[in-house]
Formats: sequence, C-alpha cells, structure tokens
Amino acid sequence: MAISEKDRKILWGRAGNRCALCRHELVIDSTVADDESVVGDECHIVSGKAQGPRHDPAFPAERLDEPDNLVLLCRIHHKMVDDQCEAYTVEVLQKLKVNHEKWVSSTLAGDKQVPPVRLRRIKENIPSHLIRLTSGQDVMKIVGNSSAFSFEHDEPQSQAEVELLSAFLQEAQDWGDLYSDLEAGDRVKAAYRMSTLVRELDEAGFWVFGGREVQRLEGGVGAPSSFPVAILRVAHATNPEIIRVDLRPKGAETEQPTGPKNAPQESAGGDV
Repeated sequence: MAISEKDRKILWGRAGNRCALCRHELVIDSTVADDESVVGDECHIVSGKAQGPRHDPAFPAERLDEPDNLVLLCRIHHKMVDDQCEAYTVEVLQKLKVNHEKWVSSTLAGDKQVPPVRLRRIKENIPSHLIRLTSGQDVMKIVGNSSAFSFEHDEPQSQAEVELLSAFLQEAQDWGDLYSDLEAGDRVKAAYRMSTLVRELDEAGFWVFGGREVQRLEGGVGAPSSFPVAILRVAHATNPEIIRVDLRPKGAETEQPTGPKNAPQESAGGDV
C-alpha cells in the first residue's frame, strides 16, 4: 500500500509543514533559477518492513499508511530516529507527533507555545560502571520496566557466537518489552530462561554486564517524566577493559568483581 493523497494532506496540514523534532520548515522557497525544494519526509512510526525500525508483526497492515502511524520529519531527523530506534521508540514518536500537532494548532490559534519533546541525560544518573550479571534475575532487574535499551557486545568470532549473542540480546529486549504485562509465574520462567542463556554465554567465554540510566523525557504538553534505559554489554572474559575492584570488607577472604566507567563490572571499561 501507499500513502493516499488524502492522508498525505492530513499529515502535512496537521504538522504545519514543519519537522516534528526541530520544527524547521520543510518546503524551501524557489529561487530565480530553481523550483521549490521539499526537504521533509513522511516517516512511519511502525515500519511495515520486517527489518525496519520499530517493526511490529502484530501491527495491522491496513493501518501502516494511515496518518496516526505517520510523522513528518526533516531528512536529518528521519535518519536519526530510524538509526536510533532504541531511543526513539513507538511510544516516544507517538508522543512527539501528538505534542507537535498540538503545538501547530495552538500556535495558529495564538496560544502559548508548547516546547518540543526531548530526552535529557542527567549526569548523576549515568552509571560509572556496569556490574557483572550472573543470573536471569539479575538481567530481568535491568531490562524490566525500561523505556529503551542500549545493548553492546564484543565482536563474535564464529557463527556459533553470533547465534549466542543474538539470542541473548533479542530475548532480553523481548522480555523487557513484555515485563509489565507478565504475571508472577511468567516472570519466574523468563528469569530461568535468561539464566540458561547467561550460562551458555559463560561457557562460550562471554560475560554479561549491565546497568540502568534514568533519563528525563521533557517538553510537550505534559509534565516531565522518567525515561529508564536498560544497558547491557556482553564482553569476552579476556577483554582487557574488564577490571576487578576490591569491595571486600576488612578481613574478608573473597574478592568481589566490579569495574570502570560505564563498562562491564567484573567490569569492563568504555562509555555506553
């Protein structure tokens, strides 16, 4: 299917010919020698392509090209939200679209301007280290009730490693997406499944590290709200960035693993 002329007019009309993120005009005036230039894109919130950003196989195909699933963006921000679809989720783009269209309506009516929606990082909420996760319960505490995911991994050296890494990270994201809807028994099953995957990674020489960063969703017509981001990193156990920090109380005989900046804690370094 394609966007109908009616739906295209609805989208551009409600968006006021402006990008929903930067609010720049999307039609550049003509010059003496050239016609007008259109620098805006009609962007899908839920992609209809299986490998597309924010694809949802359960989303009705007949609704893909309707105005509610479209947001008007400049070409820079179209590429950004598709490349960074873990941060610019369906929920974020829907709120962005609603607030932008309210801003257009209120501006034309002479009402008070609505500030644009944005995500803001808070310095004290950025984890300095990532802790080694050794169980499914550890993983679920990180991904549960998260609004977005930031996942990284060391380079796989074989197809078997590719399968291990992709299975673990995909299931971690899937359970994180479903977490708020899971019953108590399903959460037990999810944690057990993730424990199995963590053990398989460990046997293959990989360690899992994690943390959470609470960002702030601001702007629009509503009050600012928390935007928790789940951070996971899978590293080779031999990764030189991994360090150990001695957290033992005086007299203790065992060493506790931990680590550096935003990195795996048995721990590995590097910003997330």
